[in-house]
Amino acid sequence: MRKILLNSLFTSPALLGAALMMSSSAFAAQKTEVAGLPALEVGTQSKAIAPLAEVKTLADVKSLSTEKTAEAVKPQVQVAAEFSPAKSVVVNEPVKVAQAATEAPTTPSVDSLNQINRYSREGQGANASNAQVTSVSQLSDVRPTDWAFQALQSLVERYGCIAGYPDRTYRGNRALTRYEFAAGLNACLDRVNELIAASTADLVKKEDLATLQKLQEQFAAELATLRGRVDALEARTTTLEKQQFSTTTKLAGEVVFALTDEFGVRGTGGNNTVFQNRVRLALNTSFTGKDLLVTRIAAGNAEGFTLPAGSGAEGAQTFNFGNTDGNRGFIDWVAYYFPVGEKLRFYVPAFAGLHYDYAPTISPALDAADGGTGPLSVFAQRNPIYLIGGGAGVGANFNLNNAFQISAGYLADNSGTGFVGGANNPGQRGGVFNGSYSALAQLTFNASDALQIGLTYVNAYRSQGAIFDTGFGSPTSGTRFANQGGVTGLNALGSTTSAQVNAYGASVAFKLSPQFVINGFASYVNADFVDDGAGTRSIWTYGVGVAFPDFGKKGNLLGFMAGAEPYLSNPSAAQRAAGVGNSIPLHLEGFYKYQLTDNISITPGVIWVVNPGQNTNNDDIVIGTLRTTFTF
Repeated sequence: MRKILLNSLFTSPALLGAALMMSSSAFAAQKTEVAGLPALEVGTQSKAIAPLAEVKTLADVKSLSTEKTAEAVKPQVQVAAEFSPAKSVVVNEPVKVAQAATEAPTTPSVDSLNQINRYSREGQGANASNAQVTSVSQLSDVRPTDWAFQALQSLVERYGCIAGYPDRTYRGNRALTRYEFAAGLNACLDRVNELIAASTADLVKKEDLATLQKLQEQFAAELATLRGRVDALEARTTTLEKQQFSTTTKLAGEVVFALTDEFGVRGTGGNNTVFQNRVRLALNTSFTGKDLLVTRIAAGNAEGFTLPAGSGAEGAQTFNFGNTDGNRGFIDWVAYYFPVGEKLRFYVPAFAGLHYDYAPTISPALDAADGGTGPLSVFAQRNPIYLIGGGAGVGANFNLNNAFQISAGYLADNSGTGFVGGANNPGQRGGVFNGSYSALAQLTFNASDALQIGLTYVNAYRSQGAIFDTGFGSPTSGTRFANQGGVTGLNALGSTTSAQVNAYGASVAFKLSPQFVINGFASYVNADFVDDGAGTRSIWTYGVGVAFPDFGKKGNLLGFMAGAEPYLSNPSAAQRAAGVGNSIPLHLEGFYKYQLTDNISITPGVIWVVNPGQNTNNDDIVIGTLRTTFTF
């Protein structure tokens, strides 16, 4: 059909344009029949199609209730990559599509989601508007030797109603349907009307107008159907926009199921096999496209195993981290990220902020921000120095250049024990500056794409809590004696209600290949336990991790960790009398995360702690876990 029209109508460019014009956003490569009719084809020149430039893919349509529109989504992803608050995951929530209130009489019933998806396959947002060509040479598959070259050139020069696909192809050898012809005719009609309105009617030949009039009559049904469908689609798109959850907020979620048991500790009753869970739902909001407000809800029911005397949090797993109060939900993280210029990024947590929310931890393969997609234990993820304190405050990153980055932050505890208040408590020993706090400074050196080094210093005052407690008073890593006893009232063992802390750490990561990453860390903590009569104490921790990303399948992760959880290297006389020696609590861990689908992973693993509680007389801790993680 196309060749016949071209051969017979060289002298009538408008008709030829109607026959040959192809839309950049509507000529889908795959046709879908609707109500027994061929696929709808729409030219980009038709003004009725402009609103669809904001809709990109079916996934974008599904997420309209919780996600920003197409232009706002991209900055959200960029913000997540820049700040790495890896406490959340992306989610797209489907929405109901309301029937349009009014619809053209000639318009068949159409599923709007399928239509939008079909329209978007060939054009992507801004790219669709670029499909209009100003020179036939812009069409990569049309050559001067082609039989239609001169006719196409004439159409472009006289009427400008030729359009190609976004990839700058014309695809003139493909069979033309009546609806494709009607779409091209509609575009050329609009173009001729524009020329007439612009007082350039002398450019339009009378014979072309007569031909267009005849074509309008012949294709009246197709043109009416075409325009009716577009009107209905616009109405339904407007309905989607009105019914969406938010234009600025994206929902993210993670659910962890864990079947776990502790096999090493003997005693009354021992430990039984348990089935535990943790749920996290986050609302990630961006107001400018470069900032990020995080509001997260969490719930869980994980209870810790019975451990040997003197043990603190050795072997604590990531799903033990957070609320374990019978699956009752609560807000467990509120924070705001925003940039100032190109090099400076700020982090302001109002609740449950952590130093590793903003400072690079130099553990690219194993650090999953206590989520369910990395190692089993908290210790295996990163240097425990980042666990000293947490809460409300401020953090910042400054990129000196491509190689060096400076991080600094101050966090006041969110809660305290007994009479000690948190950052939100105006009491005598509460508030932002009069209670427990931790201040971090770090220099990160990116020697190359493969090598990264971090030097970290933390100054902290820990009052009536633990040292490695993330600002909530309960230890998350290390022995009880490295955490001031972990609770108050243990002065017989040399622990006191507070400690002044100076911690020094170093971390390094080296990527031998994208599938083989080694990281290591070591930290020394000088702690002055107030009024214990023993002077300053030394606390040590160190470890080496080996990770194999995409092991066996993309998304999988095989990992091993060996090291010493935080332990007190010079216990007091009272502690020695209680059975504490210089035994080092060694932590050994192996796990394999298998990515079952894009949203479901299964992770079997084993944690083995030797000399828990810094005591060789204690039974080893052996924990076996089968973890299933759902992200959405």
